[in-house]
Amino acid sequence: MDLASRYKGVVGFVFGNENSGSSEDSYVERLLDRISNGVLAEDRRNAIAELQSVVAESRAAQLAFGAMGFPVLMGVLKEERDDVEMVRGALETLVGALTPIDHSKGPTDEVQPALMNTDLLSRESESISLLLSLLSEEDFYVRYYTLQILTALLTNSPNRLQEAILSIPRGITRLMDMLMDREVIRNEALLLLTYLTREAEEIQKIVVFEGAFEKLFSIIKEEGGSEGGVVVQDSLELLNNLLRSNASNQVLLRETLGFDPLISILKLRGSTYSFTQQKTINLLSALETINLLMMGGSEADPQKDSNKITNKTVLVQKRLLDYLLLLGVESQWAPIAVRCSALRCIGDLVAGHRKNLDALSSKVLGEEPQVEPALNSILRIILRTSSMQEFIAADHVFKNICEKNMDGQAMLASTLIPQPNSMTHAPLEEDVNMSFGSMLLHGLASSESDGDLESCCRAASVLTYILKDNTQCKERVLRIQLEAPMPSLGAPELLLHRIVRGLAAVLLGECVIYNKSSENGKDGFTVADAISQKIGLTSYFLKFDEMQRSFLFSSVRPALSQKPLTRSTTASMAEIEDDESDLSDQKNEDHPILTSIFDAHFVNFVKSLEVHIRENIVDVYSRPKNDVAVVPAEMEQKGGESDKDYIQRLKAFVEKQCSEIQKLLARNATLAEDLARTGESGHSQSEPRVGSGSDRVQAETLRRDLQEASQRLEMLKAEKAKIESEASMYQNLAGKLESDLKSLSDAYNCLEQTNLHLEKEVKALKSEGTSTSPDIEAIKAEAKEEAQKESEAELNDLLVCLGQEQSKVEKLSARLSEIGEDVDKLLEGIGDDMGLPEDDDEEED
Repeated sequence: MDLASRYKGVVGFVFGNENSGSSEDSYVERLLDRISNGVLAEDRRNAIAELQSVVAESRAAQLAFGAMGFPVLMGVLKEERDDVEMVRGALETLVGALTPIDHSKGPTDEVQPALMNTDLLSRESESISLLLSLLSEEDFYVRYYTLQILTALLTNSPNRLQEAILSIPRGITRLMDMLMDREVIRNEALLLLTYLTREAEEIQKIVVFEGAFEKLFSIIKEEGGSEGGVVVQDSLELLNNLLRSNASNQVLLRETLGFDPLISILKLRGSTYSFTQQKTINLLSALETINLLMMGGSEADPQKDSNKITNKTVLVQKRLLDYLLLLGVESQWAPIAVRCSALRCIGDLVAGHRKNLDALSSKVLGEEPQVEPALNSILRIILRTSSMQEFIAADHVFKNICEKNMDGQAMLASTLIPQPNSMTHAPLEEDVNMSFGSMLLHGLASSESDGDLESCCRAASVLTYILKDNTQCKERVLRIQLEAPMPSLGAPELLLHRIVRGLAAVLLGECVIYNKSSENGKDGFTVADAISQKIGLTSYFLKFDEMQRSFLFSSVRPALSQKPLTRSTTASMAEIEDDESDLSDQKNEDHPILTSIFDAHFVNFVKSLEVHIRENIVDVYSRPKNDVAVVPAEMEQKGGESDKDYIQRLKAFVEKQCSEIQKLLARNATLAEDLARTGESGHSQSEPRVGSGSDRVQAETLRRDLQEASQRLEMLKAEKAKIESEASMYQNLAGKLESDLKSLSDAYNCLEQTNLHLEKEVKALKSEGTSTSPDIEAIKAEAKEEAQKESEAELNDLLVCLGQEQSKVEKLSARLSEIGEDVDKLLEGIGDDMGLPEDDDEEED
């Protein structure tokens, strides 16, 4: 069956009319007749130009052309290769026949003639071979239109065209040659090869063998790397097709060109603060290539694991970590999509690779003197970022750092030390000088002071990775205190006392349901008693009501799998900031961190758990305990048992029964109290009842907080009195030292007077003119020097004492300032009446 008859059969089956009498059919038929049977070349060219116009505008003309026109135009391409204008017209007509015409007002289920034409043409391997042969023609438009036809065929019938091209000798080679052609043809060839290499491993190997890696990186470099346009995006998409799940191609790239050309794309050139949408897409495509290399190949490949480790090792050796940290951590002006992708690459790069883990741990960011470890910077992103996607990506880094890495967990846990009291309540923005552990503890403890529950949850997520499957780290964390010890203020609160507050109701309910232990004091009966007596059943079930009313439990979305980057997906990823605004609208009552952690299975489990808990608690209170159940055999006297022993046994049984009755009475009183509270507003709606129970719980919490604050205030008052006593003592000591300084000053003045008197005597002796007199000037200088040495020694001793006392006074002043005392007021008047005397006399020369 030839091409025309096959198509007529398809048309008749779809439309039920093989012999259409429409005007389009007759018009197309006349044009085809002029092309095939015309005598004048000019008339034939005009006919093919008219056919091209009508086919590009009318679906009916496309349908009619498919029924009659393919054999005519394929004949032109085969027999009239020398007539370039006819070949151009034939190829352009084929492009129009294969391009769908968009009529928005038409029915959506209408058959597309262009798709039917594509399917029909792709069935003929001879037609594909003929089209590939046209790629060797010199005319630019012939090659260009041929590539467009092949791309249209690949878009609608990829598998069939892949098989046809594989069966044609040098078919792939001809397409690869187009990558070195003029720019427009090269770009069309890129698109064609991108479609052709999707999920076609054999074609991928041939394309790589034809030098695809060298040609692609040459195009990327020529176009400007990440600063380039859509051609760079198409080149990277083709590169990703060649590397995805293909370990042999990855090895070939690593051992020939290496990874340097790929990593160079991630280097930010020009203005690092400028990120256009196309630059963002190019960086995302390059980061996806990095991710494919870290995957190592397909799951079925036995060499996948070794290839993955080798790729990761080489990538870090080529300084990939530095560029990823710059994009994901330091470049806060970069788009969120780029930062998230870079952070995910960092996490995958260190996963299961000890050397890469050590390399990341040793990295520092910033410039002197403002430098800090890279892990601290990533933790700050987790605690501070407003982007849900960025948090998940940064959290992924710490998950992979701690996964099966007990040494890394121990290293991070070793930094969890109590914080100085001044830093405990410091704002989160002042964490620049904190260690990793101090920053993590600060995030864990921040929820109560400023209501930042989200930061607490994020910090708890990191702490979970540090503790996972590591007994030593768990024991260390159990001993951690939130603040540095202060004996005067009592013992500080333990870390886990503040963290474990979220899902206690769920955990207690599971203990009631699943605790089947028969040992006394450890069964579900005891747990239910504790719930009733400590918090009350009404308050307990109120927690379930609050959770089920929250937005978190009413809307749970399944996680979406990541798709390969293409032209249709990269634009949406580059505009991920728009998705962030949608997430912010959903943060009314619950925090987005909880939405990411609680999956649908867990939420459904919690919703169904309340019913089971209620049923089990009713069952617990409705049945007697096994160890006090009345057994008729116990009421009878055993053989050989004396009356005295029998009476003692009955007495013990009765005492046990009485004890159990007292417990039941107390428990029933508690239940009655809860029932009374619940039924107080029995004629009102349920919402006010819930609010009343919630107010009672909040009031009890406030009462406990007030009691703790009062105790701390009393301790602070005692500490203040002690400090004031010490301040008074040091004030007296300072007065004594000032008195000593005055005495020393008087002695110094006395020495000055003596020296002056001696000088006057020397002058008198010199005036008498005695020739045998000794060297008066030398004696004078010697006496003055000795006097100065003595006075300087005494002054130095006194200054040392004054420095020590001044240091003590400064420490006391700082301590008084911390407890709120006015230091200047306390020191007012000290030393006013103890000034140093001024020297009235001046030395005479």
